[in-house]
Amino acid sequence: MSMLKFEPEFYKGKRVLITGHTGFKGAWMCEALFMAGAEVTGYALEPPTQPSLFALCNTADRIRSINGDVRDLAHLKAVFDEVRPELVIHMAAQPIVRESYKNPVYTYETNVMGTVNVLECIRLTDSVRSFVNVTTDKVYKNREWAWGYRENEELNGYDPYSNSKSCSELVTDSYKNAFFADRAIAVSTCRAGNVIGGGDFAVDRIIPDCIRAAQRGKDIIVRNPYSTRPYQHVLEPVMAYLLLAARQYEDRALAGSYNIGPDECDCVTTGEIATLFCRKWEQLTHQEVKWVNCHDGGPHEANFLKLDCSKIKSALHWRPVWHIDTAVERIIEWTQAYSEEQDVRVVMQRQIEAYEMQAKGERDERI
Repeated sequence: MSMLKFEPEFYKGKRVLITGHTGFKGAWMCEALFMAGAEVTGYALEPPTQPSLFALCNTADRIRSINGDVRDLAHLKAVFDEVRPELVIHMAAQPIVRESYKNPVYTYETNVMGTVNVLECIRLTDSVRSFVNVTTDKVYKNREWAWGYRENEELNGYDPYSNSKSCSELVTDSYKNAFFADRAIAVSTCRAGNVIGGGDFAVDRIIPDCIRAAQRGKDIIVRNPYSTRPYQHVLEPVMAYLLLAARQYEDRALAGSYNIGPDECDCVTTGEIATLFCRKWEQLTHQEVKWVNCHDGGPHEANFLKLDCSKIKSALHWRPVWHIDTAVERIIEWTQAYSEEQDVRVVMQRQIEAYEMQAKGERDERI
């Protein structure tokens, strides 16, 4: 059975509204949609990091970028009224677990009421045909078991970030049942695993921490090397979101909740991905780097987390394209270009094209 992929032809001329477009994942999505010829409007706060991928790519010069807070319903509704989007992808969030412990109220306001406001705007905008709410693999009640969570498992995240995303899922389901059952609009949620890729400058994420340490010639500090996570290159979920948004636009029966994660071989511990990074960094830059175990006894985070992605593989014939080895190589390629002050947007476009070409053919083999 052939694998379905993101089809750029579908998006040409389509009006797409993205919340949270100034973030790391949002910048990659904007680039893919710009290359496809979509009419993109982004609604978000200023980029959450400095530097930011969004600014480095001059994304605001090539799409319509609106500075706004998803907690501001009146402003968001005015944007919907003006843009009249056909497809909406909701990515605006407070996405860091540790930050959610420091600022739980802001986390819930953004992740729960922000979702309510987006859905309310969709309820009052008859142009919308397809909506995808991007949540997280952490929405599930984590029982620390060895097999992957399925879409019908209990939603009850432990920490404020994870729990607020569980609430976002429930809010979406309520609006779907209460207001959209009789409308020609497809509504889905996507629960993606840990995302890595070039241009992520966030704190408290393993790959950005690895890069910062390597560039400074310092040891990489790993807080919890034994936590297992489903790591995947950012293009895996981004292209899956766009594939789902397009397919359900044409066939509402495909709408639902979907896990998006890597194959079993790419669900690795934090220590394993740090080791892989060190090996690839030395191979590609000829500079030695190592990591050290510095567990700091920080706030609770799940130790073991995997996803069962059988549903999206069956319904959309989607498959992950790049193994974690390839993902880390692409990250270092991007980082080297950035360090040498090359045009990183060109690197992104080249990687998007390479991903698409590979998706059309054979998946890469395990290195």
